[in-house]
Amino acid sequence: MSGTTAGPDVDRASLERWLVERDLLDAVADIRRIGDGHSNITLLVGDGTRRVVVRRPPPPPLPPGAHDVLREAQVLRALEGTGVPVARVVAVDDVPEVADVPMYVMDHVDGVVLTDDTPAPYADPATRRHIADGIVDALAALHAADWRAHGLESFGRADGYLERQLRRLGKLIGDGEQPVGLEELGAWLVGTTPESGPATIVHGDYRIGNLMLRPQDDQPVAAILDWELATIGDPLADLGYLVATWAHPTAPEHPLTRLCRVTTEDGYPDPAALAARYAARTGRDVSALSWYAAFALWRLAILFEYSRRRYESGNGDPYYADPSMVREFVDAGLAIRDRGSTGG
Repeated sequence: MSGTTAGPDVDRASLERWLVERDLLDAVADIRRIGDGHSNITLLVGDGTRRVVVRRPPPPPLPPGAHDVLREAQVLRALEGTGVPVARVVAVDDVPEVADVPMYVMDHVDGVVLTDDTPAPYADPATRRHIADGIVDALAALHAADWRAHGLESFGRADGYLERQLRRLGKLIGDGEQPVGLEELGAWLVGTTPESGPATIVHGDYRIGNLMLRPQDDQPVAAILDWELATIGDPLADLGYLVATWAHPTAPEHPLTRLCRVTTEDGYPDPAALAARYAARTGRDVSALSWYAAFALWRLAILFEYSRRRYESGNGDPYYADPSMVREFVDAGLAIRDRGSTGG
């Protein structure tokens, strides 16, 4: 997209000056928005030879505590050299100098993000299984990283993660009429909350659409993307989110499974197989995973409903306007609760 402008996302001239001063690029010849996210903005910026990725919040007004890209940069820098696949952060604008919000810049990582189908030459069952195994192994590596040893002692509280999430998110849309079934699902989660094991780094949005993949590599996950929700907490929350958002013929359908239908293809394992591999890699007990999967869907329902209300008030993304998306998350969570499995 040579010669394009960044539009409302960033001032092109200011960004070019800032990147050139730090010898990250020689100019800004190409700039375009990438990714399918509806939260922080990701821009691919190039000079014709080199490329970097700029990550910044959307334009204000912003909800308090949301879109904290500096936290993203902090955890990415902490994970460099740990064996967890992440892009290298090369600069942070925390003043901020370029725009009205902070931003950070990271290396561009080559690869593919899988959504609708697996591209050739990787579209065979063995390679698809290799991709899925790598996704689980990368999550296990993340949860094995020593967050205390890498300067993340203040990144989040090590205890009470599930209880805090249930309490805080439950208050996020406390006013007004609740979506049908949401309170029922939340009450079940509160009444059956499992005891968490030792805390780890938690990504918070770990799904196939947030992974840059190189299927030909021994470890096909080249980089884990979109760290906006990262914290310290219960690692099984990440596994529950992965299986709850993994499209499979036996799994309830909702907006995130429709977003990445690729895993319905022959060769991708079912959610139960993902859980079994994670248990084998980590030694963790995953017998309560149905709770964590329902918890993930409850969280998504809350966040989508909050975003829908923001849109209705004139300050949000029209993507969230359809209330049926919230209903689908709730129905999927209740179905998992009632079935007593993760969908495998």
